[in-house]
Amino acid sequence: MRNLRWLAALPFIGVLVGPFFLNRVEPFVLGLPLLLAWLVFCVLGTSAIMALIYLTDPENRAPEDRR
Repeated sequence: MRNLRWLAALPFIGVLVGPFFLNRVEPFVLGLPLLLAWLVFCVLGTSAIMALIYLTDPENRAPEDRR
């Protein structure tokens, strides 16, 4: 589980490092300039990674009936 939490750093690194390499208008991705498309991808990727971490965390599972 601890190793999966390191995935949360990927979108953060993508937002910080991506503009240095993708700061241009063309090509357009889905009608968006490349940098804006990259930032949208990072936001969507953050949601997916957080959902993955939440679903794999054993503390978020339903409690068992202890009788």
